[in-house]
Amino acid sequence: MITLDGLTLVVRFADLHEDAIAEIGFQRTLRIPDDGRTYPLPPGLGPFPLRLIDSLTGRLPEAWAARGGVVMPMHQAEAMWISFPGTRGYGYPFAVKVATGGINAITGETWTDGLQDDPQDYLVLPDQPWLDGYCVEKGSIRQFVAMPLGDGYSAEEQLTGTADIGGLQLQAYPMKPERYEQLKREGRTRGTMDFMMPEAALGAAAEPMGLAPGGRMKQDIYDDTYGLEAWDQSRSARCFVAIVNSLGWLDLTGTAPPWRPPSAREYDAHGLPWFDYYAGDAKALEGAAKLAGLKSVAELGQQKRVAPLPENQSTEAGRVIPLGPGGHPVVREGTW
Repeated sequence: MITLDGLTLVVRFADLHEDAIAEIGFQRTLRIPDDGRTYPLPPGLGPFPLRLIDSLTGRLPEAWAARGGVVMPMHQAEAMWISFPGTRGYGYPFAVKVATGGINAITGETWTDGLQDDPQDYLVLPDQPWLDGYCVEKGSIRQFVAMPLGDGYSAEEQLTGTADIGGLQLQAYPMKPERYEQLKREGRTRGTMDFMMPEAALGAAAEPMGLAPGGRMKQDIYDDTYGLEAWDQSRSARCFVAIVNSLGWLDLTGTAPPWRPPSAREYDAHGLPWFDYYAGDAKALEGAAKLAGLKSVAELGQQKRVAPLPENQSTEAGRVIPLGPGGHPVVREGTW
């Protein structure tokens, strides 16, 4: 079962184990320049607001009511990342599939139920603290960037030629309780990880949106060290996250959407930090050839002879703070 707790989706399998709880959130962030460089992790700028589809009485696209789930607003060309801010209790592991427009964000394949391990098509929580984009190669992702459906930019449109789905799709599978209890006995559970990446200090009718590949970022997607047999695939909880443009959000909810984030160059000009995450000896996945072959928003814009990304100038990302396991800043050893 998935519930909406404020601005966070909470996954619970209380009938399986009292510790089987995980959280999923959606963070506003800087859109890194789509300029061919590889950037460090940008900061979280606060969560996106979420509303239950079933609570809205405005003009919904017909398919949304059937899909259920939640809706969130994004400005055109705005970026986001998916956060896994806490695994409660003893850190109960989950396998989570993520897709955009029905395209798996790890493999580039079309959506299917169930877990696959060759290649691995899911994330492992709590080992994976966040996901910022499409896994294009080992150690590198392309950032999730919101674009209107129908213009050809989304991963869905590039790989299928259609713009029928849009949004985000999530499906979570819990670890088998006997395997979890074995991990506890062996002292191999990671414990509670209630954290968020440090936030930066910063002074019409609903139109469905899709997610497209943006700038390149340094990020590992971690290998499943438990193995496919550890997951209870007879149980799952899934959620469709519809994305609407800012004017559509106002029309649907009667509330204003969040302000547009600053550009990466504006952020850097104030000396604010970027981040780099270290996970010790954790093995990273190789990345998906299908996703690596996608054209970024800027590349497609050049082909179309348009400029779809405002304020796309390169920046230096001069101040980078390393983060250790759990998303906590690494203490630097200075000169004594």
